[in-house]
Amino acid sequence: METTTSRTGEESTAGRRTAGAGAPAGAVEGYLRADFPWYGLDGTHRGPRWLMQVGAGADGTVDHGSTGHGDPPSRNLEVKGARRFTAVVTVARRPERRSADDTGHLEATSVSSAAWLAGSGLLAGTWPTGIDHTLRQKWLDQQTALAWELADDLDGPAWASLTLPVDGRPTPFHYRESEYGWVLAGSAGGVHLGAYGRGMSAYGLGFSVIEDITAYAH
Repeated sequence: METTTSRTGEESTAGRRTAGAGAPAGAVEGYLRADFPWYGLDGTHRGPRWLMQVGAGADGTVDHGSTGHGDPPSRNLEVKGARRFTAVVTVARRPERRSADDTGHLEATSVSSAAWLAGSGLLAGTWPTGIDHTLRQKWLDQQTALAWELADDLDGPAWASLTLPVDGRPTPFHYRESEYGWVLAGSAGGVHLGAYGRGMSAYGLGFSVIEDITAYAH
């Protein structure tokens, strides 16, 4: 059976390994295994920074991950709805290739990969707290399918153009807003970049390479 993906280059959800935010000591190890640079907000952001999660294939190769900025995650639903944060998604540039178990192939990563990860990340971090828990999964499935479609149509009417500094250089991004927050995606520095947030305007942001990813682990 052939296994493919048009977003992240991962073989399947089951084959993905993650290291979560605020979680286990040692979560930074997944970030340290990456063969590409991690990006975050630049030095103009003075607030908290934290690790979120990395995504890796069945062979352990790290393909993408996210870093958080602003208000950290909370299990308190009232706090969750009022959070001000920005998450930055870094996706390795990968060509089309065979899967680790040699049963199929993985499509090349692209800006759409970053857009999809950012869009689904926004949903996971901002779902409506007032929705009944029995309907929550249905809502998430519907919105995730929409995020997938939008990531496949970056030149469509849902997206606008936004130029932001990356390592001090003006860089074009695809940008969209929704009632839950905003999403953007582009490419820079040999990787694909995505970001999403709520309560923090995207228009004043800048991105840069993270010189010491372990600083996000504290």
